[in-house]
Formats: sequence, structure tokens, C-alpha cells
Amino acid sequence: MVKMSAKQVFNYGSDFLTASKALEISRGTIRGVLNPDTRMKVQESSRIVGAIALADKAVYGINTGFGPLCTTMISAEDTRKLQENILKSHAVGIGEPIDEELSRLMLVLKLHALAMGYSGIQENTLDRIIWHLESGAIPVVPTQGSVGASGDLAPLSHLFLPLIGLGKVHYKGKIISTEKLLKEQGLKPIVLAAKEGLALINGTQFIAAHAVKVVSRFHNVLATADIVAAMMLEGLMGSARPFDEQLHLLRSYKGNQHVAANIRNLLTGSEIVNAHRDCAKVQDPYSLRCIPQVHGASRNAWLHLKEILETEINSVTDNPVIFSEELTISGGNFHGQPIAMPLDYACLAASEMGNISDRRIYLSLEGNTVAVPRLLMRETGLNSGFMILQYTSAALASENKGLCFPASADSIPTSLGQEDHVSMGSISGRKALQVIENVEKILGIELFCAAQAMDYHAPLKSGKLISAIHDFVRSKVVHLEQDQIMYEMMQTTIDLVQSGTIVKLAEASAVKEQLIYSTAFQTQFETF
Repeated sequence: MVKMSAKQVFNYGSDFLTASKALEISRGTIRGVLNPDTRMKVQESSRIVGAIALADKAVYGINTGFGPLCTTMISAEDTRKLQENILKSHAVGIGEPIDEELSRLMLVLKLHALAMGYSGIQENTLDRIIWHLESGAIPVVPTQGSVGASGDLAPLSHLFLPLIGLGKVHYKGKIISTEKLLKEQGLKPIVLAAKEGLALINGTQFIAAHAVKVVSRFHNVLATADIVAAMMLEGLMGSARPFDEQLHLLRSYKGNQHVAANIRNLLTGSEIVNAHRDCAKVQDPYSLRCIPQVHGASRNAWLHLKEILETEINSVTDNPVIFSEELTISGGNFHGQPIAMPLDYACLAASEMGNISDRRIYLSLEGNTVAVPRLLMRETGLNSGFMILQYTSAALASENKGLCFPASADSIPTSLGQEDHVSMGSISGRKALQVIENVEKILGIELFCAAQAMDYHAPLKSGKLISAIHDFVRSKVVHLEQDQIMYEMMQTTIDLVQSGTIVKLAEASAVKEQLIYSTAFQTQFETF
């Protein structure tokens, strides 16, 4: 059972939905509701569809078959059976179930789109979907099967099988049949009216749910990467000059400027920086010197995805779209291309964050600084030191490169050629999340190495923000001078990255020390 807040409410169909709000609704910290005005719009749209179903004029999906069967007329008495059949016939997904939170997000996004009043959905159908969210009975949705056009047909069919008493649900930590759930709850299946089955499965909510998670996790990756890179810069005694504000005013990309400011703020008050400020070294390798340019480019990609996503999840992606009894339009709002391409871009941008992080890990092992020993241990030969950690980061970075081929560059015709161009956006979303998970692991390994490198500069300290993070890491993982099993230590630092702990600690330390630091991207789309 999801605990609902009585204080915060989101009005489906009328309020503006963001990625963060969608996550909060799915997690129960905000409650999604249908206000009276929305209910009236939904009722009117349902009435219009009912009238069309009784008329002689052919309207796709209401009194015709689907896809290549769009010229096959369906009798008024069979319109309900048609909608039940589409859910059954289109539930052909395979593979492991997607994460339960993704299924929750799909429900939230679909509720918002349907509640806009252009789909002919019944009010009681929306109420049942809300019940699924609030009761914690979350439909089981397979990972594979969507081509990302005509909507995410197979995943959405699985998502809504429980409405008609079929399929399976996650409930109280188990996967059970919907039939068993409804019997326990004393509920009956919904009887779908004309067009409802089609309205439920037309749309991009599988792709968009993945994009919501990408926006959230990528935001954390970007913020964490700046912090970890600043730690590695300190560990390897890199120059702070490439982050000078004057330099970045001459190439004023928002992402570059933001990252440079972040690094400057993180290094404020650093004894390590001051100790080598006038050294003879002219410039550092690119993985240190070009942090603003590389991290910044990925931030710009994140911003682009976030902007596109917010348009997508506040859109009607149904077909046909119902305006009135006289005006229904069969179009292509269900096509996933607008969101598929930005997801592929974000996938590449995330991969590059892992790529440059791996280069910094490699650099830390070279032992080219005055204090930091080769392979990050004083006595190597008998000890291999941190050598093999970089093998793991290299493997992850290479895997990501293979995942960067854009899914949206491919299209295989479906539906006997009626759907002759598809987006493959579902694959874009799945790949992007996999790449981000790999980058989280690479950053965790860099954090482990950066903390070790920084140790060798004692008693010199970094600024208060980086010192607080270094001390916290050291409270979880000890300094090493002899070989031992490291995978559990690596997992500890990876967990610190994935949980967002590093970013939260930096923000809390900034408040405590009254220093300037913010992970917010200073643009018109400032916050996640």
C-alpha cells in the first residue's frame, strides 16, 4: 500500500506535469486526483464517442478494425467486444518485467494524458487506474515488444489487462493474478466502452516512463561527476585555471559555464590547489583540463531531453483524437520519434561521462604527480594496487559504446505496412537507462580512486566541500597500502553514487559552511 500525502495534490489533465512530479506521484508523496472540471471534460468526451459508435459514419477504432483492418466496419453491438479484444490480442510482450516504478510511472503518465478529455475514456475507467496506483496493485509489464509507434502497444496492453480482470500485478511484494486480486478486493472487471481499449494502448507512456527515469538518474550522474572530478583534480594536483570564469565567457555554452562554476566552488579554500598554484606544469591532460567542455556538453543534452519530455508528458498521444461529434482526427500523435531521438542523444551523452571518468581513473594510476604513487600504492610489484579497477571501468565504458548506436536510426515496418515507419523509442529508453547504470558504476570506481589519491597530500586539505566528501568516503572505505579483495569496497562507493548521497552531502555541506554550491542547472529549465 502506498502512503498518500493529504497535503500535496496534482490534478490529472489540467496541472503541468514534470519528471520530478511524475516520480513523486508514482512514489505516493503527491496524490493525483481528477478535479470536477476534468471529470466533466472526460464525461463529455465519453458521451461523444458513444454517439459516434451508434452512427453510420466510420471512425477508426470506434466502429472499425485496427491497423490494416481499418476498413472493416464493426457493428454497434460489437464495439465493446472490439475494445476487450484489442487488449487481449496486443498483449504480446516478452522478457522480464520492467521495474515496478516504471509501471507506476506509466500509469501516472497515461492518467494525465487520458484526463485531458480527448480520448473518450470513461470516468470509472480512470478511477480504477487511480485505484491501482493508490492500492499498490501495479500491473506487470514485460520489457520487450514495443516498436515505439502506434504507441507502445504491447507494454500498454499488459499495463491495462488488469482493468478487464486479466494479466498479473505486483501486490504486497508478490506477483499475483488479477483475478485473485479482484476477488480478494471484492471488485469486478471494468466493462470497456467504445474506443477505450484503443485509447488505453495508444501512446508513448512506456518510452516516456523510461525518459522520466533517465532525466532523474542522469541529473544525479551529472552532479556527482562534477564532484568526483573535482576530487580527482585535487588528488592529481591538476590546475584550477581551466575553470576560470573569464575563459568560459568566451565560449558561453550554458553547460560549460555551469560545470566550470561548480568546480570553482568545490575547490574554494583548497590548500592543495594553493600548494601548486605556481608550479612549472603548463597544462593537464584533457580528462582534467576539459571537464567543463565534456561534462557541459552532456548537461546540454540532459537539458534538451528534459525540455522534450515535458512537452511529451503534457500531450495527447492518442489516435483518433476526439474534438466533437463532427470532428475526430486520425493522426500520428502516438509516434515516438520526438522522444526517441533525444533519448538516443542522452544515451550518448551519458556514455561520454563514463568515458572521461575512465580516462581520469587511468590517469590516477600513472603516478606522475609528486606525491601520488604509481597504481595508488607505495609498494607495488608484490602488490598490484588499484591496477585492475581500471579494467572494470574500461569494460563498462566499452559496453556503453556498444549501446550508443541510436535505436531511432532503425525502422522495421509493421501492421502489414500500415505502420511503415516506427521509432524504436522503447529501445532508446531501455538502452539509456542501462548506460546510465554503467556510468554510475564507473563514477563509483573513480570516487574510490580519487579518495585514495587525495590521501597522499596530507596534511594538506582540500576546500571544505571536497574535504567533507573525502572524510565521508573514508568513513565507509579505508585507505589501502596492501592488496586485498576490493569488490565490496567498490560496491560501497558505487552505492554512494547511485543513492545520490554524494550530491546531498555536497549540498548540505555548502549550507553548513555558507558556501556557494548548487546542482541546479541555471537556465529557464533550472531544476529537475
